[in-house]
Formats: sequence, structure tokens, C-alpha cells
Amino acid sequence: MDDEPRSLKAVFADAESKRLALESSPFAPNSSEYADTVSSAVKLYRDCLTLIGALSIFSPNESLEDLSTTDLPFLLINFHLAEVTQKLPSSSPPERQSVLSAARDAYERYLHLLDSYDLLSPPHKKLLEQYIDTPTTFSTVSASDPDARRNAKIANFRTEKELRTKLDFLRRRPEYGSTEDDDDDRSGGTTGGGGDEDAVRQVHLAHLAYSTHMAFQSLEGLNRECEILALAPPPQPSRGANPQEEEDARRRQRYTTAGGLGDNNYSDRLDQPLRGSGQNGRGPLLSKQGKPLQPFTLLGNRQELARGVFRPGHNLPTMTIDEYLDEEFKRGGIIEGGGEASWHRPEPDEDDLDKADAETMKAREWDEFVEANPKGSGNTLNRG
Repeated sequence: MDDEPRSLKAVFADAESKRLALESSPFAPNSSEYADTVSSAVKLYRDCLTLIGALSIFSPNESLEDLSTTDLPFLLINFHLAEVTQKLPSSSPPERQSVLSAARDAYERYLHLLDSYDLLSPPHKKLLEQYIDTPTTFSTVSASDPDARRNAKIANFRTEKELRTKLDFLRRRPEYGSTEDDDDDRSGGTTGGGGDEDAVRQVHLAHLAYSTHMAFQSLEGLNRECEILALAPPPQPSRGANPQEEEDARRRQRYTTAGGLGDNNYSDRLDQPLRGSGQNGRGPLLSKQGKPLQPFTLLGNRQELARGVFRPGHNLPTMTIDEYLDEEFKRGGIIEGGGEASWHRPEPDEDDLDKADAETMKAREWDEFVEANPKGSGNTLNRG
């Protein structure tokens, strides 16, 4: 019994129930329940399209008068398929682009099907022509003036409100049928014998007009979203596939195994010393006047130097602090003494009479200066 094929009406009713459940769904958009419901609705609508093709319900040789009232709701399948397809979850901009492309195809099939039955109003026919000419840049608001765009958006909103009001009014008419029949129609079913067929047909046609208006609005929204997705940066390759990092790892390995010097005479020293006189061909780092002859950076030790070799944007050092102090000492730029060493004065040489006389004269001159300039004599600001 379960293997018997389901009717188009039953599959369409299940698809509509899934779609309506999504509109009032308590699930979060990123939950697995929400994703499963969306996927189920998409599959059911596609099954409906397969059954429609097998039954040949719609034909390009037919007109609106040839369609029965019970078949009119099936014209909305592609529209609802596009709606639920847009709700499919995606984890990357390329995946989202694929979702939008599938939704765009469904909207286009819906509009072309209605156009083949001459169900598009003159304004909607004009919009379809504009969309066919420039599908990726289509917009229902073509004016570049901000005021004109605002007025056009207000007009679109009013049109949408009028179509919705008309649809609700027709559904509340007594000729349309009972409340039960009305609910069945909202979920994709058809009315029973309690309603007037003309009233039911008017409701379906009003629903198609409203859905057509929303289809053009959705196509415009798709184009805006595609423009944003086009600005997304390209996906980055995985860390393990980065050739630069693999090369850095090989260089570190050579440095570790060869004590700082590996294949191809690799060294941790980036700035090679100047070739010239001196031990091992190394030229002087500083001139006698203290001017640097080579670029260098001071570091605490060799280990810190090794850690900074592969640092991005790092100015690699060429000498440590100890090496710099040795160069300064050789140049004579370091003064010894100071601190506790300054208290250890050498004993005066009593046989050096000239030095003794000079010290005596210096002491006399200081005494004469102190006597001529008593303490506080230079402070004239606080005198009364």
C-alpha cells in the first residue's frame, strides 16, 4: 500500500504544509530541524514539478480558459520552490551563490509560465522584458535620483498592500466557501462544492498577481545579494598547503640540524658584513667618529636573534649587545670608572711639586670665590 504513487494534490499539500511551517517555525535558522524542513519542502516541490511534467497539466498551446480552477494553484509551485530554496543554509559565499542561482531559475520558470498563459498584467510584462534584457542588474527602481527611488519604493509597497488586501477580501467572501475550504486553499488545496467556482477562481488569480509582484521584488533582492557576495574575499588555502610556510619549515630544519648553517650555506645572518680588512674578512662596524658603517640591531643574545629570523616584517640583527660593547671598547667609546670605583682615588705623588702647586692654587682660588660670594648672595628675588 505504501508503494503506491502519491497524487499531485497530496504531494502539493505536503509541500505547502512544510512551507507554512517554516513561516511560523519556532526553530532557529541555524538549527538542524530548520534545515531538514527546508530540504523536505524543496524536495516535495520538485516532486510536484516531476508529476506535473508526467501528467502534462500545462501546455504552451493552452490559454487561461483551458485551465481548470483546481489546476490554478499548481501555477505557484515554481514560485514557492524559489522561496524555500532561498532559505537553504550555506556555509560559504560560493555555496550561497549556488543557492541564489537555483532560486533565480525557479522564479524565471514561474514568470515565463504565467506569461505563456497571458496572466501578466501590462506593468508586469514590462518588468519581465526589463529583466530578460539585464537579468543580473535588474531593479524595479531604475531611477538614479534618490527622491525618485524613494517614491518608487513607496509605490511598490502600496501595490503590494493593495494586492494583499484584495486577496484577503476575496477569501472572506461567502461565495468563496466555508472557513475550512479557505484554509485548505491557503495550504495548497482546492475548495469543495460549498463555494462558487467564479469566486474561487478570482481568489487564485489574485494570489497569482500578488505572487508575481513578490517574484520581481525577490529577483531584485537576489541581485543586491549577489553584488555583496561578489565583494567577499576568495577562500584561503589550508595551512598545510601553504608553500611559503613549508619553505620556512625546511629552512628552520636546516638551521637546527646544521647549527645555524645548513644547505646552500644558509645562515641566520641576513645582512652580510662588509668585505674588507680585518679578521675573517669582516670590516669595521663603526668609524672612529662613531658613525655606523653597517646596519645592525641590538639584541640580548643569540637565541633571541634565532627566534626573530622568520618573523614577518622583522629587521634582522647582525650583532649582539656583547659584540657591540666590544666594538665600542676597541674604539675607545667606553669610559671606565664611576660608581664605587670613583671613591678609590690614587695616592698623590709628594715628589711631583708642580702638581702639588697646581692643587694648592686651585684650592686658594675656590676659597677666594666663596669669600667674595657668600651663600644666598645671588638670590635677589625674595629680598624685602
